[in-house]
Amino acid sequence: MLRTSPQAKYSFHQLSVFTLAPRSALPSDKLMGDKKKAGALFVRLVSAAGTGFFYVKKKTKKLQTSQTKLEFRKFDPRVNRHVLFKEEKMK
Repeated sequence: MLRTSPQAKYSFHQLSVFTLAPRSALPSDKLMGDKKKAGALFVRLVSAAGTGFFYVKKKTKKLQTSQTKLEFRKFDPRVNRHVLFKEEKMK
Protein backbone atom coordinates (compact mmCIF):
# COMPACT_ATOMS: atom_id res chain seq x y z
CA MET A 1 0.00 0.00 0.00
CA LEU A 2 1.35 3.38 -1.03
CA ARG A 3 0.86 6.11 1.53
CA THR A 4 1.53 9.70 0.65
CA SER A 5 1.06 11.08 4.15
CA PRO A 6 0.62 9.70 7.68
CA GLN A 7 -3.09 10.61 7.51
CA ALA A 8 -3.74 8.61 4.32
CA LYS A 9 -4.97 5.17 5.35
CA TYR A 10 -6.22 3.97 1.96
CA SER A 11 -4.73 4.05 -1.49
CA PHE A 12 -6.62 5.51 -4.44
CA HIS A 13 -7.44 2.04 -5.80
CA GLN A 14 -9.01 0.91 -2.53
CA LEU A 15 -11.31 3.95 -2.52
CA SER A 16 -12.49 3.39 -6.07
CA VAL A 17 -16.21 2.63 -6.10
CA PHE A 18 -16.66 2.28 -9.85
CA THR A 19 -16.79 -1.15 -11.44
CA LEU A 20 -16.42 -1.61 -15.15
CA ALA A 21 -18.47 -4.13 -17.09
CA PRO A 22 -16.52 -6.35 -19.46
CA ARG A 23 -16.56 -5.13 -23.05
CA SER A 24 -18.52 -8.18 -24.22
CA ALA A 25 -21.35 -7.36 -21.79
CA LEU A 26 -22.00 -3.97 -23.39
CA PRO A 27 -24.31 -3.70 -26.41
CA SER A 28 -22.33 -3.38 -29.63
CA ASP A 29 -24.03 -0.15 -30.70
CA LYS A 30 -22.91 1.56 -27.49
CA LEU A 31 -19.17 0.97 -27.94
CA MET A 32 -17.33 4.21 -28.56
CA GLY A 33 -15.19 4.53 -31.66
CA ASP A 34 -16.23 1.29 -33.33
CA LYS A 35 -18.18 2.96 -36.14
CA LYS A 36 -15.32 5.26 -37.00
CA LYS A 37 -12.73 2.49 -37.11
CA ALA A 38 -14.92 0.15 -39.12
CA GLY A 39 -14.54 2.29 -42.26
CA ALA A 40 -10.75 2.15 -42.31
CA LEU A 41 -8.78 -0.47 -44.21
CA PHE A 42 -5.07 -1.20 -44.02
CA VAL A 43 -3.18 -1.37 -47.31
CA ARG A 44 0.41 -2.20 -48.13
CA LEU A 45 2.52 0.30 -50.05
CA VAL A 46 5.20 -1.64 -51.94
CA SER A 47 8.36 -0.08 -53.35
CA ALA A 48 8.48 0.31 -57.13
CA ALA A 49 12.26 -0.21 -56.94
CA GLY A 50 11.65 -3.94 -56.48
CA THR A 51 13.43 -4.23 -53.13
CA GLY A 52 10.45 -5.75 -51.33
CA PHE A 53 10.37 -2.94 -48.78
CA PHE A 54 6.87 -1.79 -47.85
CA TYR A 55 4.93 0.60 -45.65
CA VAL A 56 1.51 -0.05 -44.12
CA LYS A 57 -1.03 2.76 -44.35
CA LYS A 58 -4.61 3.15 -43.22
CA LYS A 59 -6.97 3.90 -46.09
CA THR A 60 -10.07 5.77 -44.96
CA LYS A 61 -13.59 5.15 -46.17
CA LYS A 62 -13.50 8.36 -48.20
CA LEU A 63 -10.43 7.15 -50.13
CA GLN A 64 -11.90 3.66 -50.64
CA THR A 65 -14.75 5.02 -52.76
CA SER A 66 -12.35 6.34 -55.39
CA GLN A 67 -11.10 3.75 -57.89
CA THR A 68 -7.54 5.11 -57.95
CA LYS A 69 -4.86 3.30 -56.00
CA LEU A 70 -2.67 5.16 -53.54
CA GLU A 71 0.79 6.20 -54.70
CA PHE A 72 3.33 7.94 -52.50
CA ARG A 73 6.92 8.97 -52.95
CA LYS A 74 8.63 7.76 -49.79
CA PHE A 75 12.09 6.74 -48.63
CA ASP A 76 13.31 3.20 -49.39
CA PRO A 77 16.27 2.42 -47.09
CA ARG A 78 17.39 -0.55 -49.20
CA VAL A 79 18.28 1.68 -52.16
CA ASN A 80 18.84 4.77 -49.98
CA ARG A 81 16.54 6.91 -52.14
CA HIS A 82 13.01 8.27 -52.35
CA VAL A 83 11.03 6.06 -54.72
CA LEU A 84 7.41 5.57 -55.72
CA PHE A 85 5.36 3.27 -53.48
CA LYS A 86 2.17 1.75 -54.93
CA GLU A 87 -0.82 0.32 -53.10
CA GLU A 88 -1.37 -3.44 -52.82
CA LYS A 89 -3.73 -5.47 -50.68
CA MET A 90 -2.55 -6.79 -47.34
CA LYS A 91 -1.60 -10.46 -47.40
